[in-house]
Amino acid sequence: MNKKIILGVIFVSLIILLGVNFGQYLTLDNAKAQQAELAAFISENFVVAVLTYFLAYVAITAFSIPGAAVVTLLGGALFGFSTGLLIVSFASAIGATLAFLSSRFLLRDWVQGKFGEKLSAINNGVKKDGAFYLFSLRLIPVFPFFLINLLMGLTPISTARYYVVSQLGMLPGTAVYINAGTQLAQIDSLSGIASPTVLASFALLGLFPVIAKWVMAKIRTEPSASNGNV
Repeated sequence: MNKKIILGVIFVSLIILLGVNFGQYLTLDNAKAQQAELAAFISENFVVAVLTYFLAYVAITAFSIPGAAVVTLLGGALFGFSTGLLIVSFASAIGATLAFLSSRFLLRDWVQGKFGEKLSAINNGVKKDGAFYLFSLRLIPVFPFFLINLLMGLTPISTARYYVVSQLGMLPGTAVYINAGTQLAQIDSLSGIASPTVLASFALLGLFPVIAKWVMAKIRTEPSASNGNV
């Protein structure tokens, strides 16, 4: 049997195993329950905590384990906005690139067979707009991020370009989630949920895709408008 097929089967099995066994712990309720204990550990072991969180986030993204959004919120709650954004921004981009590479070199046949019907749309987008298309997908996730990682591995886009565009494209959304996570840390009672700062932060989570979609539409129409004026 082909070595790539064997490695691919092991990889998919590991994804399923991790999702079944650990996905249940990556919930908002569990994050809140563990927050105080984790904060105490971080204050005494900051470097170890940062490295552990970073590696865990890379693994969650690389193996497409459900719950990345909750872990992002927790990063803001535990590390604050600046540190949390720095950690999650690089961890998410590295994890996404690892998933991209696993699709390109190990899971090509499985991804093609399972999501092949969606691949044509992405291939056409990459041919038409190149890196800008990937940037749009990152900014306004038409498909779930894990699916983008897997399908992009089957396109001609280079690994370096994929990493850089993913790093930049996911940054605004990551900042919104990290900011919301910092407010999550301040909720100590039911009254805290209704505070203006908390409500504004979580409202931004819902508004961000709409705003991003509007911005990308403006960017797309401006070049065509300027061409028409020439």
